[in-house]
Amino acid sequence: DELRPLTCDGQDTWGSFSLTLIDALDTLLILGNVSEFQRVVNVLQEGVDFDIDVNASVFETNIRVVGGLLSAHLLSRKAGVEVEAGWPCSGPLLRMAEEAARKLLPAFQTPTGMPYGTVNLLHGVNPGETPVTCTAGIGTFIVEFATLSHLTGDPVFEDVARKALKALWKNRSDIGLVGNHIDVITAKWVAQDAGIGAGVDSYFEYLVKGAILLQDKELMSMFLEYNKAIKNYTKFDDWYLWVQMYKGTVSMPVFQSLEAYWPGLQSLIGDVDNAMRTFLNYYTVWKQFGGLPEFYNIPQGYTVDKREGYPLRPELIESAMYLYRATRDPTLLELGRDAVESIEKISKVDCGFATIKDLRDHRLDNRMESFFLAETIKYLYLLFDPDNFIHNDGSDFDVVITPYGECVLNAGGYIFNTEAHPIDPAALHCCRKRKEEQWEVEDLMREFYSLKKTKKFTLKRQSEHGEGESAKDTEDAEKAGEKRNSKKSSHSLLSCPSQSFNSKLAVLGQVFLDNT
Repeated sequence: DELRPLTCDGQDTWGSFSLTLIDALDTLLILGNVSEFQRVVNVLQEGVDFDIDVNASVFETNIRVVGGLLSAHLLSRKAGVEVEAGWPCSGPLLRMAEEAARKLLPAFQTPTGMPYGTVNLLHGVNPGETPVTCTAGIGTFIVEFATLSHLTGDPVFEDVARKALKALWKNRSDIGLVGNHIDVITAKWVAQDAGIGAGVDSYFEYLVKGAILLQDKELMSMFLEYNKAIKNYTKFDDWYLWVQMYKGTVSMPVFQSLEAYWPGLQSLIGDVDNAMRTFLNYYTVWKQFGGLPEFYNIPQGYTVDKREGYPLRPELIESAMYLYRATRDPTLLELGRDAVESIEKISKVDCGFATIKDLRDHRLDNRMESFFLAETIKYLYLLFDPDNFIHNDGSDFDVVITPYGECVLNAGGYIFNTEAHPIDPAALHCCRKRKEEQWEVEDLMREFYSLKKTKKFTLKRQSEHGEGESAKDTEDAEKAGEKRNSKKSSHSLLSCPSQSFNSKLAVLGQVFLDNT
């Protein structure tokens, strides 16, 4: 799963499924290393097996494995991989992502719909498994699972992810906060600390990213409600503290390095001024130590005992990348430069980049987490590469023919999952079977009835009155329909699919379909 850079060997950490290879795959393409991307795709197809007797984290397997495979699948054509005829609605990496996600589904079979934290890839949930899961481990599925549902046509993934999100929302406190750990059987909060950091973080992130990816107003309104409560109860001087979820009293005046994603998330909803102020607070901590310690005591201005390490996390760099796209403020490039210099100077060893065990004396640990290649390197590179295809503004795109019609891909607007795997939101619209019948029947209805509720009116009148009147209604409606048709050319470009050959053959009252 992971490299051990001090001893130049490897170890299994999260489940024994070539984790670093999967996690780093899309980074290879973003850095422009196409040949290595292609080689790794072949290695994964030959070597990865999820039918193994291993207890795996549901959360980590989703964000790193399912997310990594989905992203690589959607980028594989761009990387010069020869894709199947049905791509992006089929392909070996998509099948692997689906197989991995199916292994996680048993975890969601709880009375509340909130998943267990751990699942055995062969046997499902172990009988003695603890029902206590952290909030992020429940609310961080919608990006990957909705993408999977849209690409495969199987709604089960998106359904379980939504159910879990809604269960958390339903169990928030009266003052609008969620705690850190909850019992997924009874829905009782076990750890009642509320904040934006470890154990909660990506739940908030996925409400925003899920809302953007799926154009879902309900998810965004949930986040905006939480955002109000977070500002009210946890924000002090542009820092965010931990508070008791029911009372709002401060429980820990601590900044955790994982919280550094928050300014980037704020920038996604347009709250750039607040984001910059908080980012600058976090940057002062970086400058103090040459990295972000896992915990930082805000009143004392120093590290917390046994939490002095920096495992080369990406969150502050991620926020810098987002904020630089929004503001072009050169301070953000300075953070990027500092990060490159720190990592090179402190953690680089012969066989890779080692986790910094203690920022005070720069002792190293024999571990390189897969997120270093998946996220830290990627966000750093994107911060300094304004012309990368990931930053595409829509001026450039590919048109792909799928079994379901034409489809635009690679136009930009990528949504990064919480492991920095970019998902092309346009891909979610490539594989939905547009029921041809539906489009053609709609066209017919437009021909027959105007938009002024004449349709309902006509049908009602037919049952109440004689033929003469209903015929007149239809005639009026046809005139109205003709009026609309004169405007149709500009209208159809925006919201209707290009007409397939068989719909051009459609005559009033008669539709010729491919399968008849």
